[in-house]
Amino acid sequence: MKERPKIDLGMTGYDELFMNDQERAENRLPKIYDIPLSEIDDFPDHPFQVRLDEDMDQLVESVKERGIITPITLRKKNDGRYEIVSGHRRRKACELAGLETIPAEMKELTRDEAIILMVESNLQRSVILPSEKAFSYKMRLEAMKRLPGRPSKENGSPVGNNLFGSKSSDEMAEAVGESKNQVYRYIRLTYLLPEILQMVDDGKIALRPAVEISYLNDIEQMDLVEAMDLAMATPSHAQAIKMRSFSGEGKLTPEVIESIMCEEKPNQKEKINIRYEDARRYIPSSVPYDKTGEFILKALEYYHRHLERQRDDAR
Repeated sequence: MKERPKIDLGMTGYDELFMNDQERAENRLPKIYDIPLSEIDDFPDHPFQVRLDEDMDQLVESVKERGIITPITLRKKNDGRYEIVSGHRRRKACELAGLETIPAEMKELTRDEAIILMVESNLQRSVILPSEKAFSYKMRLEAMKRLPGRPSKENGSPVGNNLFGSKSSDEMAEAVGESKNQVYRYIRLTYLLPEILQMVDDGKIALRPAVEISYLNDIEQMDLVEAMDLAMATPSHAQAIKMRSFSGEGKLTPEVIESIMCEEKPNQKEKINIRYEDARRYIPSSVPYDKTGEFILKALEYYHRHLERQRDDAR
């Protein structure tokens, strides 16, 4: 697995957390302010969800016991209020803990600089949904292309659109630890209808077929949603490629979609779909998202052994 490069976010370091204002000034570190929660707004079009899950419960308890250890990062708005660049979960935890203020550092950032920092800081999360990657990658790439000194026109990747230049996309891929084509695959998800994108987040539709589906227009995607409901199945990669081909020829009618969805898939009967959010409450927060399936299989193995012991004891 490719190791994700370290990113300097300009965030507060551990040794800096316990310095007083004089020490911070001597070290040329940003001053920490206590900002009322009522004066703080979310980052516009923030692509990352603030989930009220077990991790949030633990964060709230930590805030109640020790307060906020790492200050959030804010950017001052023209109207005198503040918007969060980094720290949406910490702000929410403070609200749930009943606090009225939160420690924060201020950064003077342009809109595009703020977008880049917002995305980079949130990519440190342990669980990131495909939809979150999709919209955050798109926002960051668009912001990077608008930065001063960028060529006015750059060649785009064949997987994505010609919106993003090769220089920006190369830097983006290196920053997030993905290949350039993988970055564009995630960006293509932003063209999916919310109903289909939710299926991707739930693990019901894999990334590759979702990318192919993203090339269908909205009406075709709605027809596909209905066909999936009727078939109680989702399209394979091969089926999605076929739909995209028919769509490009202007021949993807509801009847054609239904016919494609009725094709037998070797692995369809063997596939089990479980919503991640439904299973999450039974999985320790220490288990990474990509290890969830392995944890569930191990849990089933232990449960099977438990049933066998019960049967043996009953004999």
